[in-house]
Amino acid sequence: MPIKVIAFDADDTLWVNEPYFRNTEEKFYNLFNEYLPAHEIERELMRIEIGNLPLYGYGIKGFVLSMMETALQITGNHVNAEAVNKILDLGKEMLNEPIELLEGVEEVLQALHPHYRLVVATKGDLLDQERKLKKSGLAHYFHHIEIMSEKDETSYLKLIRHLDIQPDELLMIGNSLKSDIIPVLNVGGHAIHVPYHITWVHEQVEKQVEHDHFKSVTHIKEALPYLIS
Repeated sequence: MPIKVIAFDADDTLWVNEPYFRNTEEKFYNLFNEYLPAHEIERELMRIEIGNLPLYGYGIKGFVLSMMETALQITGNHVNAEAVNKILDLGKEMLNEPIELLEGVEEVLQALHPHYRLVVATKGDLLDQERKLKKSGLAHYFHHIEIMSEKDETSYLKLIRHLDIQPDELLMIGNSLKSDIIPVLNVGGHAIHVPYHITWVHEQVEKQVEHDHFKSVTHIKEALPYLIS
């Protein structure tokens, strides 16, 4: 493979992310279980959260605003100050969570760093992703950090132009077929899928990926034999 640059997704590829959202959602459902069963609150929160993505983008802050809107919706606009404060506290707890690196991540970065330009290509809130990268202790491995509002073909082509490479000189490693794999393959790049045990509903896809530039591994360290001879 003529790879010059390896891009890594961040959340649930380099470090733990989705479980914090799941835990917070459970706490949110419990706050309002007198109004609706948990599964109905979950459905309403998901509907509102997906609807708000074009306005708020991805990340914890947009998630908190969606929880607020959901609370107003299911209570008929009767959310008291105590409940509002509890929702805000849930968001602050998420923003202050420690960064838990996934097993093998630093070993892989150490092995690849002498051979390739490494970049982070992730989406979400700029300030929060910068905070997580700093707390992770991994920033020194990366040549460039790209925080995208959406991970689509246009965004990846912009990244490729910025890096001054050809599409087939980029390899993306990530846990989301929808965001990390399919768009990169569509623009002519290479991709390695490293599934995570929890995937947000909005990131799930049904289709199977079959492509000459595609590999799937069960653990990030299994990518190394494809990249270092």
